[in-house]
Amino acid sequence: MTTLHYTTEELMISAIASELKDDELGFVGLGTAARAFTLAVGIPIAAARLAQIKHAPGFSIYWGNLLTPALDAIPDALLQDAYTRWPAAASPADVGYKIDMVTRGRFDVSFESAPQVDQFGNLNITEIGASQPPKTRLVGCLAQTEHLAFIKRPIIVTDLSKRGFVPKVDFITSLGYLDGGDSRATLGLPGPGPSLCVTDKAIFDFHPVSKKMRLRSIHPGVTLDEVLGTMGFEPVIEGQPQQTPPPTTEDVRLIREVIDPNGTLFSART
Repeated sequence: MTTLHYTTEELMISAIASELKDDELGFVGLGTAARAFTLAVGIPIAAARLAQIKHAPGFSIYWGNLLTPALDAIPDALLQDAYTRWPAAASPADVGYKIDMVTRGRFDVSFESAPQVDQFGNLNITEIGASQPPKTRLVGCLAQTEHLAFIKRPIIVTDLSKRGFVPKVDFITSLGYLDGGDSRATLGLPGPGPSLCVTDKAIFDFHPVSKKMRLRSIHPGVTLDEVLGTMGFEPVIEGQPQQTPPPTTEDVRLIREVIDPNGTLFSART
């Protein structure tokens, strides 16, 4: 078996970085802990910095209450005191300012993660189990509802699993393409809906007509059967699936030695 020179997280970082453009503004949420933090915060921040270094020096993020934090000076730990120690263009105290920016369409990209994603890109971070009371209470909507309603290019970042990728989410926290087709458009939401879903096994986009999740590429070393075996629905597959481009040796060096030498953003190392 060939030993890969990169981790899955590094591949995801490289793939997301290639989608980011110069002078765009991206929204990164706070995340929670462990793997959820890696997906919602660590991978997006590393991808933002990689894009800055390689091709998009003007790309910036809004993380927590920090507008355009200096991604070349990431704190050793992204804890609460990072708000006071991390150099940034601004640190608005009013959370309403951030939501106002979202609803005014000021964000080009957002990075979203969720325990449940369905075939039309609807996200659920509210509850599991379509019952009252629900089987499991989750973190709740926070501002994710507004993200998918207003932001121009939401990117879903999550792990592929049959439990997480379901035909229909138990609760729609954030609207993707609702029931597919023109069902989102008829609601008049200003944002176009999710653009990509980047997972640990494959990358998906959404079919332009049906709006159903569509397989765009499979990561090296992963088979189509593995992808389909870890989903609760079958995505649109058009022809022979492409392979996700692996990160270059330079990408990996930048991530490990320059962007995240202390393992602050994500913990996977091989």
